[in-house]
Order: sequence, then structure tokens, then C-alpha cells
Amino acid sequence: MTYVVTENCIRCKFMDCVEVCPVDCFYAGENFLVINPDECIDCGVCEPECPAEAILPDSDGRAMAWLETNSKYAAVWPNITRKGEPPADADEWKDKPNKTELLSPEPHKN
Repeated sequence: MTYVVTENCIRCKFMDCVEVCPVDCFYAGENFLVINPDECIDCGVCEPECPAEAILPDSDGRAMAWLETNSKYAAVWPNITRKGEPPADADEWKDKPNKTELLSPEPHKN
């Protein structure tokens, strides 16, 4: 089992989850984070840290559609181990639905 980052993270990318992860399995895109399912140890400490409630266990039906996205981008985006600055408008995007088409495939830039 693994945890999965879902659509709610798009354009929010708060990164509170990153600092509590004991195995550093988060990877960063331009406007989204993913969890590498092969590295996640299913501890669950990241889930309650997400202000956007974007992290779910893969056993949750809402997460299944995002498992492949997490795997795909974890293979090409840079690993992130420290919380960075969220986008300035993150709070405005936090509860907006239907953000899937806004997911950027571009990696996080320092």
C-alpha cells in the first residue's frame, strides 16, 4: 500500500507533507507534488499535514486514478526533502474542483 497525491494539490503545492516524510518519497513538479509509490512506507504521517487534503491512501477509491500519475512523475521530477514556499495564490486554489487539466508536466525549478 502507498499514499497518493491527488488533484487537490494542483496549484496549491503547500509542501507541509514533505517535511514529515521519514523516507523522502516526495517529488516536485512546477505546480504539483507526487509520492513515489515504490518508496512510500505507508506510514501515513503526510496525510494529516496536507492543508488541501490532497493525500489519500491508495485503498481510497478517489486515489486510484492518481496512482499512475504519481508513479509517472516520481520517475522524472526532482526529489524534494524540505518545505519550500507555496504559490502566492495557493489558498485561492485549495478547494477548487476540476483542476486536472491545470497539472503542469514541468519539473520544479529552484
